[in-house]
Amino acid sequence: MKGLTPPETVKELDKYIVGQNNAKRSVAIALRNRWRRQQVPEHLRDEIAPKNIIMIGPTGVGKTEIARRLASLANSPFLKIEASKFTEVGYVGRDVESMIRDLCELAVNMVRGEEQAIVITRASEIAEEKILDILLPGDRVQELPAEGNGEVEVHLERSEKESKPATREKLRRLLREGRLDDRFVDLEVSDRSSPMIEIFSSAGMEEMDINLREMLGSMMPRRTKRRKVKVPEALEILTQEEAQRLIDMDKVIKSAVDRVEHSGIIFLDEIDKIASRETTRGPDVSREGVQRDLLPIVEGSTVNTKYGMVRTDHILFIASGAFHASKPSDLIPELQGRFPIRVELDALGKEEFVRILKEPENALTVQYEALMATEGIDLVFQDDAVEEVAHIAHEVNSRTENIGARRLHTVMEKLLDEVSFNAHGLEGQQIVITRQYVRDKLQDIVKDEDLSRYIL
Repeated sequence: MKGLTPPETVKELDKYIVGQNNAKRSVAIALRNRWRRQQVPEHLRDEIAPKNIIMIGPTGVGKTEIARRLASLANSPFLKIEASKFTEVGYVGRDVESMIRDLCELAVNMVRGEEQAIVITRASEIAEEKILDILLPGDRVQELPAEGNGEVEVHLERSEKESKPATREKLRRLLREGRLDDRFVDLEVSDRSSPMIEIFSSAGMEEMDINLREMLGSMMPRRTKRRKVKVPEALEILTQEEAQRLIDMDKVIKSAVDRVEHSGIIFLDEIDKIASRETTRGPDVSREGVQRDLLPIVEGSTVNTKYGMVRTDHILFIASGAFHASKPSDLIPELQGRFPIRVELDALGKEEFVRILKEPENALTVQYEALMATEGIDLVFQDDAVEEVAHIAHEVNSRTENIGARRLHTVMEKLLDEVSFNAHGLEGQQIVITRQYVRDKLQDIVKDEDLSRYIL
């Protein structure tokens, strides 16, 4: 399937993110190159390495938001993770290879969901037949656990006198019309609880507790529990169980690993937190050591996962960081070389704040209007009020710590504090937010610099 072209990707990102055109273009080109690589001759395909990106910019300008929106656009495994979570190999904590294992888990769930969507109609038909077998008078039904967690196998022993087809079809019609939704049925389901096992160890051992649970689960006798559930829930349980049976998990795993290797994307946030600002005494557990461990993953290596060996040569890495106390050149030279594309995001001013409040599909003003509409209140923001909110946010950012667009959240919450608190008693009213209203609510706090540091 042909993916989005770079202009189409930028257009989609424009719906939610204001400005930052250079970053959008770089991400869109990188995303398109994933598709282009698949179209080149096979002998050249392995030679084309992904061009990894570093996005540099202050907090609150849209770096993480670009990653979030990219995840919904990319029809490929996408993992966002904080670089500051990792520690050097040999120390307690997460090692960098765990992000590849997490990406594989996401890919397996993605492919499994796609396969389930294909077979769900057939699974629903089978589940409906089983529910009718349970409900039909004159049949004796025994539900036994099948292989797999939570799966249910219904064994039906028919009486000598078979039920008439007309009765079954009448029952089927009642079931589809929802007139049997209040009926209860008994199902035997496998008990999913397993022994509590907690392992604290060094690199590559995060999955050992899962593997031990699976091993102990296969050795111990499977426990079941009887559940009395309503017909709709029983239908859902049986549908999921049948869908799982119709899926070839070996095929799912093979497809998922292939997706990770050829179209996987990892967004490494807060990479500036692992940049060494100065020489420190003792082991650099969370900075230069993590960079050294990250290097072979970004360069291309093979990682052992529960689904087999996974190569990282063609996984795209997009890193981002504010780089307040450090700079990209503080990263080790080998890692810098693996991120050839650097994009600087611009700081946001009053004009950008006005656009953020009005233009995106998920603009803050739209969100608050929708929230108040649930209480029967018609909340209206006038244009001059929006400009005043943007002006105040920009002023507070310039006088205190600049946290970018996140300042708009604190300003809007303070502005609408009284309306939100008393909304239950204002049903049916229209509340118009004007410039004067904004000034009356916020001007005193803005003037008192010490107060604004704590409140805004």
